[in-house]
Amino acid sequence: MGELAKNNPKGNPDWNKITIKEDTVFLLEEIYGYINKLYAEKKQSILLIFQGMDASGKDGLTRHLFKMVSPAWVNVHSFKKPTEHEFSHDFLWRIHPKTPAKGMITVFNRSHYEDVLVPSVYGSLDDATIEQRYEQINQFEKHLEENGTRIIKCYLNVSFEKQGVKLQERIDTPSKNWKHSDGDWETRKHWNEFMEVYETLFVKCNDVPWHIIPSDKNWTKLYAVAQILLKTLKEMNPQFPRLEER
Repeated sequence: MGELAKNNPKGNPDWNKITIKEDTVFLLEEIYGYINKLYAEKKQSILLIFQGMDASGKDGLTRHLFKMVSPAWVNVHSFKKPTEHEFSHDFLWRIHPKTPAKGMITVFNRSHYEDVLVPSVYGSLDDATIEQRYEQINQFEKHLEENGTRIIKCYLNVSFEKQGVKLQERIDTPSKNWKHSDGDWETRKHWNEFMEVYETLFVKCNDVPWHIIPSDKNWTKLYAVAQILLKTLKEMNPQFPRLEER
């Protein structure tokens, strides 16, 4: 059984929506305090990677997760199809400069994993090159962590049915029309192929572990990621610097 089959996109059926939303507020407040220390300390950083199919809610999750945090403390980067200039370099060339400086949190809304997912599904690279990229990603992430950047990798697990509803909302709701892209529906036709590649990623690129996030409901998604982020921050234990240390 694959990882996705083990994880319910709707989340834990025992979770109570009202209670979870109340708990999430306290989580976000605690996260704010730790990120404040992280920024002041300037010795460590966090790279938060959000991967997921179209309409899995990467933008909304980022907005709500850091709504209490100063915009100066968080950077967000989205990686789309490489430009001609980017494509003329190795696939990690455009990624490394966007990783976080010490004291910062950086969110990747899609990431270097797109450079494995897309060519795997559409066959633009041979199997040997794809295998090589798996190993290069592991080495890259190891390098970042050895140099003070904690990496949190989250796959936003939205169901096929829920994705269809969300994509249709982009057509039916005028305020969401700007999100609509015909390409999202084309990508949806390859759903099963993308899921197969993700399952491979969860095995071959798990030196830094993946977290499968229930994403059919926004409140479960936010709660799950907030728990993981807070746990990581506590482990990092950032401290306000003393005057003599500045």
